[in-house]
Amino acid sequence: MIVEILQPDAVNKAFQKKISELYKQLNANIQQLPIKNILQDNENLIFAICQEDDKLVGMAMMATYQVISGYKGIIEDVVVDENYRRKGIGRKLMERLLSEGKKGQLTEILLFSGHHRLPAINLYKSLGFVLKDSGLYTLKLA
Repeated sequence: MIVEILQPDAVNKAFQKKISELYKQLNANIQQLPIKNILQDNENLIFAICQEDDKLVGMAMMATYQVISGYKGIIEDVVVDENYRRKGIGRKLMERLLSEGKKGQLTEILLFSGHHRLPAINLYKSLGFVLKDSGLYTLKLA
């Protein structure tokens, strides 16, 4: 299994389809944006993927941004194919994003996870993430 950072020029229609199918395992109700456009238009997005042979078996993204309180990252859309779970793929993806964050000198990395995603929460805790005592508010604009 290979974990690597996806480059915009590696995304064609066939690979976009693989991404779309895998993402549906995370949330089939969200309208997906085309990955190639996101990667080309955004130098602040790090997209880690894991492939076995020609199959996309996992992915995770981290957006980076700068604010007064520091240079931060937020991890989103972490998903491992249901047939490949419990093989350390999620850990490898997360470790790759954390490594990229250290290289980029981020001061903090955030992530949100549903309370029902216990295996994911256990992974995040084992990597050093702690539950932040704050409220998360959201406003859907579209």
